[in-house]
Amino acid sequence: MSSVNPLDSRFSSVLNNARILLIKPSSLGDIVHALPVVSAIKAQWPRSHLTWIVKRQWADLVERAEGVDRVWPVDMTVGSWIREGRALRAQRFDLAIDLQGLFRSGILAWLSGAPARIGFANGREGSPWFYSDRVPVTDPDIHAVDRYLSVVAALGASLADKPRFGFRLQEEDMATVREICQRRGLTVDKPWVAVNVGARWPTKRWPLTSFAAVLDQLYEAQLGPVVVIGSADERLQMDSLKALAQSPFIDLCGEIPLKCLPSLLSKATAMITNDSGPMHIAAALGVPVIAMFGPTSASRTGPYGDGHQVMIGRVPCRPCFSRICRHDPELECLHLIQPTQVVDVIRPLLTAQVPCR
Repeated sequence: MSSVNPLDSRFSSVLNNARILLIKPSSLGDIVHALPVVSAIKAQWPRSHLTWIVKRQWADLVERAEGVDRVWPVDMTVGSWIREGRALRAQRFDLAIDLQGLFRSGILAWLSGAPARIGFANGREGSPWFYSDRVPVTDPDIHAVDRYLSVVAALGASLADKPRFGFRLQEEDMATVREICQRRGLTVDKPWVAVNVGARWPTKRWPLTSFAAVLDQLYEAQLGPVVVIGSADERLQMDSLKALAQSPFIDLCGEIPLKCLPSLLSKATAMITNDSGPMHIAAALGVPVIAMFGPTSASRTGPYGDGHQVMIGRVPCRPCFSRICRHDPELECLHLIQPTQVVDVIRPLLTAQVPCR
């Protein structure tokens, strides 16, 4: 196997009419990070046909990505992936791009039958053995967006100065958002604050008591309304937040379909959030984000672009990248972030009432 030379023209000269398979099944934030890859491919090779393999639960979001010609949902079982591999082979792909870098994604690239298969040289679980070409990652702290774009650069594409996150904000999605919000008393075209209290890892979650204090301080300062979003799986957290907060807020937990989430967040004035998928959607849409970061690295997976603020509690063990906190006191990196700090950061955004698009 060879390492890809960024100046190599082997790919660039043949990709304009190529059938390209993009493998990025999960997670929600990683999928958002991969959107500029699609934009860069379509800008360089507009006649290429791009199929995106994605975990079924995230397929609706990829359906809203500009430049994706076909969304290919998959289930996360070994048997399913083998069956999908056989079906993919019939599509006669010219190139498979594996941005996931795990055994299953690597073998899926190989099973697709694409003669050219490209991925990262430091992919895990032996995935590089399934590639025909490897892209080196020289900086471990490079942001995920830039790391993914290094694959496109290695293929011979010229990258834009500012990566483009191409969301298709469809009229029917916005109509759904307006209808749901109107029932909750929210006019989405007026200033409002999005708040996301959930996160996939327990160690990424800022305490609900801190979120409640922010909600109360914003209400007292007449800065709002505040709209708390989340999936149906986060209903218990939402109920706890209601018990902790002394002030009212609009509860959209479990109300907004994933496919409509970009349309909803595109209307937010700003967002207060944990390190999470919705955080990345908001940042990709140009909505100013105030994000609490504990065990993870903002340089690698922080909100991408300008106009965002990452709040960090400085302890010597962070970033630990762990789903279990072994520090004493537990989750000190998050507990050190004070609600007043968050309110002080978001106050000028809400006073100006002009999103940093």
